[in-house]
Amino acid sequence: MIKTRITEKFGIKYPIISAPMGPFYTTELAVAVSEAGGLGVVSHATLRGKNSVKDFKEQLDYVVEHTDKPFGINVRVARIQTDHRVLIRKIPQWRKENPKLREQLIFGLTSAGGPRIVGKMWKEKAPDMYHFHVGPAMWLIDKIVESGCVGIVATGTEGGGHQSYEEITTLVLVQQVAQKYPDKLLVACGGFASPEGVAAGLAMGADAVAMGTRFIASNQSEFHQNYKDLIAPASARDTILTTGGFGPIRLLKNKYCLEHGQVVTKEEKISQELAYNMEGYLKDLIAYEIVYTKGDTVNGAVPVGQTCGLIDSIIDVDDIVSGYSKKAEELLKKLCSNIS
Repeated sequence: MIKTRITEKFGIKYPIISAPMGPFYTTELAVAVSEAGGLGVVSHATLRGKNSVKDFKEQLDYVVEHTDKPFGINVRVARIQTDHRVLIRKIPQWRKENPKLREQLIFGLTSAGGPRIVGKMWKEKAPDMYHFHVGPAMWLIDKIVESGCVGIVATGTEGGGHQSYEEITTLVLVQQVAQKYPDKLLVACGGFASPEGVAAGLAMGADAVAMGTRFIASNQSEFHQNYKDLIAPASARDTILTTGGFGPIRLLKNKYCLEHGQVVTKEEKISQELAYNMEGYLKDLIAYEIVYTKGDTVNGAVPVGQTCGLIDSIIDVDDIVSGYSKKAEELLKKLCSNIS
């Protein structure tokens, strides 16, 4: 069995984590991943008609009712994600009030903004919860380390969903972080959807790998079947970076994506965000909702990573978590046996 700092500290069996995929729900998926021996992550869901804070609490209650295994959460802390200010205060409070939640909710992942304010609050109010932050480039990862986060999720441009303007690959980024910050807990994300990928991530110095697209194409995820059915036939060339809510976003090519516009500069994007009004926000959100809830894969936004080129079927979560881990172990043992 593969043991890493994360499997040991988190009390999980396998070094695989489900990547957060808000604004969509990944509550049932989180349960399945944790039950399989990995670490499931509850996403920051923000679908229309919901009180996102109350909704988040209900998701956490659901998880602790359906598994006794460790799990994590994601909170997007971007400028336009205004509910994060309430969530980062509420999460330590909810953990304090619920012993099961305090025991099981061990991983807090922030993204799409700065971790400093959150880190200070969580270090005081929830010191036993491991605070990680997503970093897509070294200059940003330097800031994560300065903020006091105990861990880093190094996310390369291959991944689906929101990406950075730097477009640094996972292959390069994970090595950079492992070399510069060997004492920090490290999760590699973006481009992982096979046993070979798991083995490669660990060999580069990561303590675990996170997968998004591979878990969407699983029998236990909440994503609409039409969404899932797009992934296996797609090739790695079938995604594109376009303008998203928090910066560039990698989507599967379809009518919406091709008409939505190419990536704008960072300065232009910040100007867009500052000028955002509720009408524009809701219009953008609808494009994500209609594919997730109604299966409209033509007019909806379909976040998918380049790993769609590695996926040829929809399988069970357990086959991903335990199956990939065991195969990765075989690959690493074989590699070591070749050393003389």
